[in-house]
Amino acid sequence: MTTYRTTPPAPVAEDAPTRYIGIDVGTSVVKAAAFGPDGRTLAVESRPVGLTIRDGFVEQDMDEVYGAVREVLAALGSDGVAFAGLTGQGDGVWLVDAAGRPVRTAISWMDGRAHELVDAWQESGVFTAVYRRTGSAMFPGCPGPVLAWLDRHDPASLDAATTALYCKDMVFQRLTGVRATDVSDASMPFLDPVTRTYSSDVVAALGLGHRAALLAPVSDPVATAELPSGVQISNGPYDLPACALGAGVTRPGDGLLIVGTCLAALVATERLDLDGEPAGLHISTDRPGHWLRAMPAMVGTAALDWVLATTGVRHADVDQLLTATPPGANGVRVLPYFAPSGERAPFVEPRLRAEFLGVCLETTPADLVRAVCEGIGFAARHCLDAAGLTGTLALCGGGTRSPAWTRLFADVLGRPVRIVEGEVGARGAVLAAARRFGAELDTAAWTAPAEVAEPDPARAAFYTKAYEDHLTRLAEARTRARA
Repeated sequence: MTTYRTTPPAPVAEDAPTRYIGIDVGTSVVKAAAFGPDGRTLAVESRPVGLTIRDGFVEQDMDEVYGAVREVLAALGSDGVAFAGLTGQGDGVWLVDAAGRPVRTAISWMDGRAHELVDAWQESGVFTAVYRRTGSAMFPGCPGPVLAWLDRHDPASLDAATTALYCKDMVFQRLTGVRATDVSDASMPFLDPVTRTYSSDVVAALGLGHRAALLAPVSDPVATAELPSGVQISNGPYDLPACALGAGVTRPGDGLLIVGTCLAALVATERLDLDGEPAGLHISTDRPGHWLRAMPAMVGTAALDWVLATTGVRHADVDQLLTATPPGANGVRVLPYFAPSGERAPFVEPRLRAEFLGVCLETTPADLVRAVCEGIGFAARHCLDAAGLTGTLALCGGGTRSPAWTRLFADVLGRPVRIVEGEVGARGAVLAAARRFGAELDTAAWTAPAEVAEPDPARAAFYTKAYEDHLTRLAEARTRARA
């Protein structure tokens, strides 16, 4: 196992400063939040960052992303800061030289250029073999396919690079000079989840044995270093497991549903399950023998955004429309798989597309909006069932800004949901850093929900039957997609 660590971090003294900084390097927004010792949010700074999207290629300017991180940190300042934790988007490929400088634009996790490679690996059995070895089901925007594509089509960039990093690791190296990743980011798709080291068999199976030196050293526990301001910082985990920590999801069986542009269902587990249909991944955590069974879907609030734009409905009107239309949306049903790349969890179906059923001249915009929200709820339930949810469930993300949709999720899922608000990823980055630096924070206070939404028994019973119908229609649609 390769471990990179600077000088061991000193324990935080009792009279330590009273601010903790969490940095979350998102796909479209970079944020930094300052928290007090009780977990209360003191300040948040954010900067938008751009994406270049063209013909299935999705890329980001590393200097812009790094510059945004510098700006939000400068805006918060370093006075009274005990330590900082870093998290950010996962997957993609961020190629840098020995100094951590970009050798080309970063390839985003949203990129689709390697879809033909993934298709070929599915047909040849490589896709399934990698899943059985690592618990990770590859998709076009994850590092294995992207690196293999670059090796075939842009080998000069790989020749010029010293490291193929993940987003937060690029930021960490630029801030501190430390070249490292952590077990959570490395989980997709090269990490052996038992040994917590790279699987040379997987690297070779993807035709990347001659590029193995590009993989960043896995620091276990996560790497720590010092910012130019003198503040100590820890690197990791990436955004999905950071959100789980920020929502208090650590007990086996408990889960988190992130309702963002894409859904992400996470369930804490002490069991590796490498059988069944290859989908999602097992994210290694900072505790050996503990994983997050993750189902990061492509369906999410982007589907709702599409129907709102198409019908001319404002986001501010969603709650009113959901309240005005009964469960079942007057017979309108939606398979909400709108992503051009199809779906990746809890199954991989690149050619799957959205479908509407039951639409007629009497159908209203409210019916369409409710049907899409219900369809997204069914997709979330499918992901959580596949991930093995048996305990409590937390909910976070942009979708929680709609009280009516939050209640709909509770009804569709048939269980209470703990609503966790604020900068959940940044909060989780601080809690991860606290473990690393030996700081005692009140985790219960830091992860307390803003409210708990309870399901209505009658509606929950209605949606249980509707969910069974959803699965039947989905199976039929998947068959058509493969034809």
